Amino acid sequence: MSQQHLAAPADETAVATVAQHRDWWRGAVIYQVYPRSFADSNGDGMGDLEGVRARLPYLRDLGVDAVWLSPFYASPQADAGYDVADYRAVDPMFGNLLDADALIRDAHGLGLRIIVDLVPNHSSDQHEWFKRALAEGPGSPLRERYHFRPGKGKNGELPPNDWESIFGGPAWTRVTEPDGTPGEWYLHLFAPEQPDFNWEHPAVGDEFRSILRFWLDMGVDGFRIDVAHGLVKAEGLPDLGDHDQLKLLGNDVMPFFDQDGVHEVYRQWRTVLDEYAGDRIFVAEAWTPTVERTAHYVRPDELHQAFNFQYLSTDWDADELRVVIDRTLDAMRPVGAPATWVLSNHDVTRHATRFANPPGLGTQIRTEGDRALGLRRARAATLLMLALPGSAYLYQGEELGLPDVVDLPDEVRQDPAYFRGAGQDGFRDGCRVPIPWTRTGSSYGFGTGGSWLPQPANWGELSVEAQTGDPHSTLELYRAALAARREHPSLGAGESLEWLPAPDGVLSFRRGEFVCAANTTTTPVTVPSPGRVLLTSGEVTATGTETTLPADTTVWWTTA
Repeated sequence: MSQQHLAAPADETAVATVAQHRDWWRGAVIYQVYPRSFADSNGDGMGDLEGVRARLPYLRDLGVDAVWLSPFYASPQADAGYDVADYRAVDPMFGNLLDADALIRDAHGLGLRIIVDLVPNHSSDQHEWFKRALAEGPGSPLRERYHFRPGKGKNGELPPNDWESIFGGPAWTRVTEPDGTPGEWYLHLFAPEQPDFNWEHPAVGDEFRSILRFWLDMGVDGFRIDVAHGLVKAEGLPDLGDHDQLKLLGNDVMPFFDQDGVHEVYRQWRTVLDEYAGDRIFVAEAWTPTVERTAHYVRPDELHQAFNFQYLSTDWDADELRVVIDRTLDAMRPVGAPATWVLSNHDVTRHATRFANPPGLGTQIRTEGDRALGLRRARAATLLMLALPGSAYLYQGEELGLPDVVDLPDEVRQDPAYFRGAGQDGFRDGCRVPIPWTRTGSSYGFGTGGSWLPQPANWGELSVEAQTGDPHSTLELYRAALAARREHPSLGAGESLEWLPAPDGVLSFRRGEFVCAANTTTTPVTVPSPGRVLLTSGEVTATGTETTLPADTTVWWTTA
């Protein structure tokens, strides 16, 4: 299906030399780039691969180990590229395959690894398989590769079951058959433009193993698997019945999420990945009821990492954080997988805004809250996260302390959940506004032609240019923290920590010669000084034996 020409496969020896040591991913800091909002090279208002490529030195200097790229495949963009029409082509809005090849090669030359998004739960309704399935009508072999079903009711006018879309409304859409009559229904857990694959059909598995090899041959270092928990549905597609359908993201047991059959898919994928040199990895986006269920995805013969959504959704509260940290480490240790920690991504409200609001509101906040409080807590939460054993994920712009943009006009919003009128209410646009690079300009250095979502008027003061060199800026805090992770062997990879006595509302732990303390309370606290202050998220007062931490502040010490 691809109409773009592929460059010569990447030299696997060159790919392998990117790794400074095996199992690099166990302590890696991985930076998520949302391509349409990162950097625009041609002035059309939309970020692109050439823009990302030009900014790779910034990411190297920031101190990250790898870059995860959200989808850039050929797509009608009904859901910002998560509706893929051709998995082997780059959408023209982002460039072409030669641009992807150049980006991968340049990243490797800078010591960075590239992880690409893979979307196996569903395709676009413009995928050739689905278009043929519609055109050929009932009984078409192509319909077996999706979930087509007759409707219920006297004339098939009701959906086949009671499942709801993540974006709101029924998870089924009825098609008009080639003869013009109302016909079968097809399943889409997300937008109607995103029909779900039927992973019981062998052709689906064959196709995705081929897609894996295509991008591995291009030289990518791994894959982030979108909706990794959703591929396999319960036999017979049973009704939800009395299940709480507000828990559709996997916080409850659902017949379309976290079915045991997904693990056979990933065992097959692992055999493909292990054919390639360079220590390549899989990362699962797996919303599961518990972190213990998440651990099933990272058993030794399956995937390497899984996002820790339980941690992401935890409030800024010492007791709650400690429970999640302990449960995560305890769950990952038996399967030999590293813990992962994440505070923001392209699907949730940025943590600088979440922490600016009262606790208990979850990850879908649409109010600005107390901006200064949110930034102070975000900085403290970042240092806490980066001190924990395992790997950490950063979302573009969090190193600038960016908040969500909560006042976007309705006419510019593009999240399909907004247009469905239910579900997530389109809140995701607020965390996807293009990031600022310079103090001035039509889009603060994002590009010469404006930006696809409007940036706030004060964005320039949050830009890379404005923060670079300012020792008090959030950007320089991130740079210092990531440099410290590289310099101190006790940071990064690991599977345990030693909790230290601390006042109520304070988390304190030791890892070798490194000690971290985080004050999540609203008042200053005094703790013992175990060594030399290495880094702080805010001003602290340190004496020879004690350190006073203001509210919402984290400090790192070294005893070496």
